[in-house]
Amino acid sequence: MRLALWQRLFLAFAALSGIALAGLAVWQQHSFRRGFLSYLDEAALGRLEPATARLAAAYSEHGNWDFLRAQEPGRFGELIEPRPPRDPDPRRRPPPPDADPNGRPLPPDADPPLEPRDGLPPGERGPPRSNAGEPPPPPPPRGPASHGPPDLMPRLLLLDASGARVAGNPRVPADAPALPILLDARRVGTLLLAPSPRLNGDADVAFAQAQLRSAALAGAAILLGALVLAFALARWLLAPVRALAAGTRALAAGDYARRIATTRQDELGALARDFDHLAATLEQARDARRQWGADIAHELRTPLAILRGEIQALQDGVRAVTPQALDSLNHECERLGHLVEDLYTLALADAGALDYRFETLDLAELVRDTLDLQRRACADAGLELEAIVSAAPPVRGDARRLGQLIDNLLSNARRYTDAPGRIRITLLGSGKQVRLVVEDTPPGVPASALPHVFERLYRVDTSRTRASGGAGLGLAICRAIVDAHDGRIEARASALGGLCVVIDLPVAA
Repeated sequence: MRLALWQRLFLAFAALSGIALAGLAVWQQHSFRRGFLSYLDEAALGRLEPATARLAAAYSEHGNWDFLRAQEPGRFGELIEPRPPRDPDPRRRPPPPDADPNGRPLPPDADPPLEPRDGLPPGERGPPRSNAGEPPPPPPPRGPASHGPPDLMPRLLLLDASGARVAGNPRVPADAPALPILLDARRVGTLLLAPSPRLNGDADVAFAQAQLRSAALAGAAILLGALVLAFALARWLLAPVRALAAGTRALAAGDYARRIATTRQDELGALARDFDHLAATLEQARDARRQWGADIAHELRTPLAILRGEIQALQDGVRAVTPQALDSLNHECERLGHLVEDLYTLALADAGALDYRFETLDLAELVRDTLDLQRRACADAGLELEAIVSAAPPVRGDARRLGQLIDNLLSNARRYTDAPGRIRITLLGSGKQVRLVVEDTPPGVPASALPHVFERLYRVDTSRTRASGGAGLGLAICRAIVDAHDGRIEARASALGGLCVVIDLPVAA
């Protein structure tokens, strides 16, 4: 079964939480057992503190440890923890109030026993009489009794001042926790306590199991809360992803108006904003493509309509076939050819297929050659061509394309400048770049239109009309050529009153 991304994320969170809790539980139990055993050892050492005083007193009484080595081996346990006083003979104990003189419980409806008439307390009278045939109570046990705490005696070892064994378990390690036995500030022995090997007491095991159950319940509750939080977090984190997926499908279907409104400031929020920017760019590209197609159709329609009208006039005999009529037809064909060639050039530039042959060249010489070709045309248009060309460092570029760039700028200025007027071209070299400036006299371009003059088929209708013959592609081709040379092109208002185009090209390395 194929899992969704949020499900995989949830399972990853769940697995991570489970592994973390399991590791924490194992570490906690291990740490608890070690800590609990250390606590038990510390408590045992605390219980043995009084025993060191008793051992010191016994050593002072005998003068050495020989009484523990051979003479009285059972004494070691008595010194560790003395036996409580032996209970008196139960036969001499006074009977309880609800028992007969022999100590047997009375029936519920029996009268309490009478006070003795001899005036002696029960404890000073002789043993109570036993009923006939009833055996006397057993005597107290005789013989040596076990002394000392049964859980500590196998773990104890007593050493003398020289480190020799006196009594206790000889297998107790020498680095075990030790209590010094001091007599008049002098060490006369050492009492070693072996560490607890494991939890073996019923109370200790029960306490450890209770801690394990508590840890398991707490871990289960934390894991359940983590799973709920992981589920909500996975759904919340991937909400923008689902919106992005839906928006992508909408873009693929052509709905470029789709936007993803988000206020998140994380990476997913940035991705959503990038998607909105992409959608806006695609929408603008679609609108530009539609406008581009409409503009091309409009530009092609004008020369075709003129050609069609003149040809029909010649066919109908309205207009005679004269050299002037043929020149008009040829002019419209040239205009149409230039438009098609410009469109083809821009198409190649967009596809990155425009041919460039880069070489190191002198831009000043190229500007002078182009000016010589444009002077006659400018003079025929009633315009003065002024050139300020200084020595400039060489640039690396395509001479044919850069010549086309300069020719387009001069043609654009000649076409849209009123006569009498002036066109000025300036070439300067400064630092790591060469600056080429082409400016003309009025009419100028409004400031609001300056950022758009390099767009395809764009014209300022109030001053640069189609009647002058331009299609609005020359400056677009100029920008494509400058971009290919890693340069920068900018349109400004000219000090002469018209348009100023500034081009910066990097010098050859």
